[in-house]
Amino acid sequence: MKSSVLFLSSAAVLCTAVLAAATIAQSPAGSSANATAPPVARSYPAPTNLKVLPKELTGQQVHEIMEQWSAALGAHCNACHVEDRNNIGPNGRPRLNFADDSKGMKIAARTMYTMTGKINTEYVAKIDSSGMPVTCGTCHRGHLGPEPFGTAPEIPLAASPDSQSKVEGPPIRQVEPASK
Repeated sequence: MKSSVLFLSSAAVLCTAVLAAATIAQSPAGSSANATAPPVARSYPAPTNLKVLPKELTGQQVHEIMEQWSAALGAHCNACHVEDRNNIGPNGRPRLNFADDSKGMKIAARTMYTMTGKINTEYVAKIDSSGMPVTCGTCHRGHLGPEPFGTAPEIPLAASPDSQSKVEGPPIRQVEPASK
């Protein structure tokens, strides 16, 4: 699990550096105030309900991890977090109650995070030169539900012209892609 947290933290640092560089590159050329002042960073409160992520993470670190998960799953924050209709933000929309555990998707996300950590530590880490660890994006590829895997249709073996041999074993079934 430490290796997946390290990977997430490294990716978060890289994303933050890229975002900071892009912000600086987009600042107006004639603005002297923007040239000397760093971009204003939004502050995030300390997390209060971490169940699978390390409890010592800061609000900023949790936010960066959630941004990565959001991109990997093609989901918005409200997929897992409940809107608090009694707490309206400055934009007129309800704020999210991040500590609330009533949405099933949040529980599923925790389960999936635990699973990827286990896969990385118990399997991937034991393979020499295994490469990148498993992440949400490994399976989901930007979709909340991973795309079903379709197998290849049955293919005849290369044999003599008079032979009608086929691959031995159970029949291979073609899986139809899910409609979107």
